[in-house]
Amino acid sequence: MATAPDMADMPTGTLLQIAPRIGRVLAPNPSPFTYTGTQTYLIGTTDLAVIDPGPEDEAHLGALLAAIGDRPVRAILCTHTHRDHSPAAAPLSAQTGAAVIGCAPLVLDDDGPRADAAFDPTYSPDRILGDGEQVSGEGWTLEALATPGHTSNHLCFALLEENALFTGDHVMGWSTSVISPPDGDMADYMRSMQRLLDRQDAIYYPAHGEPVQNPQRLVRGMMGHRKQREGQIVRFLERNGASQIPAMVAEMYKGVDPRLYSAAGRSVLAHLIDLDGRGIAAAAEDGRWRLR
Repeated sequence: MATAPDMADMPTGTLLQIAPRIGRVLAPNPSPFTYTGTQTYLIGTTDLAVIDPGPEDEAHLGALLAAIGDRPVRAILCTHTHRDHSPAAAPLSAQTGAAVIGCAPLVLDDDGPRADAAFDPTYSPDRILGDGEQVSGEGWTLEALATPGHTSNHLCFALLEENALFTGDHVMGWSTSVISPPDGDMADYMRSMQRLLDRQDAIYYPAHGEPVQNPQRLVRGMMGHRKQREGQIVRFLERNGASQIPAMVAEMYKGVDPRLYSAAGRSVLAHLIDLDGRGIAAAAEDGRWRLR
């Protein structure tokens, strides 16, 4: 994972018009996992959709309302229900009268590594968008694309008029996505990545990081990275026999910020579960993993 840039270069609470139909407001929640923070997107000119309203933060909500002004909001869309993405949906809906739509609600106990990845128990959509369903306003059409992997309920949203894809946390502009079991699923993630690779989107707008100008190349590289990590795990188990995940992380993530070790361990676990499902690895009762 990359080091976050100087926050003076990434102002929060300011509407940046990054394309004719697309505005962006950065939430004030930078961290080793959110990079500079969660980016909320405003789609449209005369009427709007809001994608990923962000965390429960009064300053961010105020910034969104200021950016919206007197324009009607047709829909508030959430890519998934982690706490840095969806909690502002309810108060923004109360202020604007817009329906909350998008991903399905999901709350479960997760022993994942980061507080901002916990699920949002307040999320209660007025409408759940299925794969391929659309919502539209004046001059814009958003189509839902089911992309499970980071979470089982994750959606991306395609802006048809711009040939652009809002990728939430499925593809980020600065790092690979954390896949944290039990809900995060590596096999689902790889299938979703293949689905994106088969598309012809011209640009990605992720929830964290800058726009991705050559998305197919990035997706291909991210898939290759996951395959390389899988190969590292298999070779580690071939050399060392039955082993626990912390030992794998210590060898495979040398030079990485130690604050990210727990997240790395979750991704290693996701790979091991995938290898188990394919008959390549298996878990022992003592928490060690071995090749079959």
